[in-house]
Amino acid sequence: MRTKTAKEIDRSKRGLLFKSEDIKVVFSEDETTGNYLKSHFIEGESSFNLLFFLSPNINLLASDCGTHLKFKKNQYILHYSSAEHRAELWTENQDVLKYLQIQINYQYVFNLIDPNSTTESAEILKNMKNNSFIFLHKETPPNMTVEMHMILKEISGYSKKGVMQKLFIEAKIIKLLVLIFEQFKEKDNSDDHSKTPEAIKKFLDENYHKNLKIEEISKILGINQSKLRKEFKEHYHTTIVNYISELRMLKAKKMIINNQIMIKEIAIECGYEYVQNFTRAFKKKFGVSPEKLRLG
Repeated sequence: MRTKTAKEIDRSKRGLLFKSEDIKVVFSEDETTGNYLKSHFIEGESSFNLLFFLSPNINLLASDCGTHLKFKKNQYILHYSSAEHRAELWTENQDVLKYLQIQINYQYVFNLIDPNSTTESAEILKNMKNNSFIFLHKETPPNMTVEMHMILKEISGYSKKGVMQKLFIEAKIIKLLVLIFEQFKEKDNSDDHSKTPEAIKKFLDENYHKNLKIEEISKILGINQSKLRKEFKEHYHTTIVNYISELRMLKAKKMIINNQIMIKEIAIECGYEYVQNFTRAFKKKFGVSPEKLRLG
């Protein structure tokens, strides 16, 4: 990577948009005619840093841990730094390196979220400190939404100074944090929904021998009955009742060959309260009663 010439430095736009005791907002747009452009930013001690990448193929190298990340245009990260350190940014074969950094003191966020107030607040702050908001579902950095773009435009374009600017900037940053939390929560909920059929199946595989009703399964899993039935059937192409019956019959058939176990005991072991119900289900499934199958 080469050092920028004086002419190229003149074409750089690095501006402090806002600074208070708790918040700093910096916009940087560097231009070069060469193949490589290198820049840097400072993360303060005990601070959260929001980085919005506004040009393509930006590389980031964190000096504290040597981590190298690459970002596409319109991606962002929310990163916690326990100590002050310098990070390098560069772009390859591009003529612009553009990003916006919002640095927020830890104590400000702590007071804002108040982790002692609710479990949800404590979990949010914990995720922020653990840098859970860098990758969406641990795959790729999250993408900026249209609303995030609008907020950044409002922040960079606000002209008033003093207390009005402070209140305006703080309100917009809070809104950005809300949007980030909502974006990650939507992804988590989406993942939870996609795993719902598997969670139901796992529960049934482990508890089919118990005399459980749909209502009880619904309460235990925290899924309403209609969703419970619908998602399981859509995924496995059978009803919960039929699936339980299938598991019970397969187990009963394996046990029936053991002459030492009474039919009544097999019925109870397979989740049937009454032997006649077990016998009826067994005959319907295999075309023969448990007794006749045992006799051969």
